[in-house]
Amino acid sequence: MPSDLSDKQISELKKQLKQRFFELREEIRQELLESDNEHFSELAGQVHDMEEESVADLLVDLNLAIIDQHVEEVREIDAALLRIATGEYGACVDCGDAIGYERLKVQPAAQRCHTCQVRYEQNYAQKGQASL
Repeated sequence: MPSDLSDKQISELKKQLKQRFFELREEIRQELLESDNEHFSELAGQVHDMEEESVADLLVDLNLAIIDQHVEEVREIDAALLRIATGEYGACVDCGDAIGYERLKVQPAAQRCHTCQVRYEQNYAQKGQASL
């Protein structure tokens, strides 16, 4: 599995991954605390018609969706850190070619080269997206 990354580049990307990991962990913690403080269940109990109930449900769903997105990103970062530890970082999981440093600087948890990522997105519907 080829990787065109120097040790310095891998070190920089690893630092970036860890920093984002801790940022996400804190955001998740804050969102869970805010969720507890907002008492959506009390809000839902105070609604008097279907429209108000729909808004209360939407607020709960939106908060959970944001937390779910953060948890998914944490998983992707964890997988990238594991690839660094095993020496597989920087290689596309589909074709085995090197993932460009410029791509990894923007998306350090990327597991596919640009070509394979485009193909993946065309073939598989994104989570939460409707597909035909």
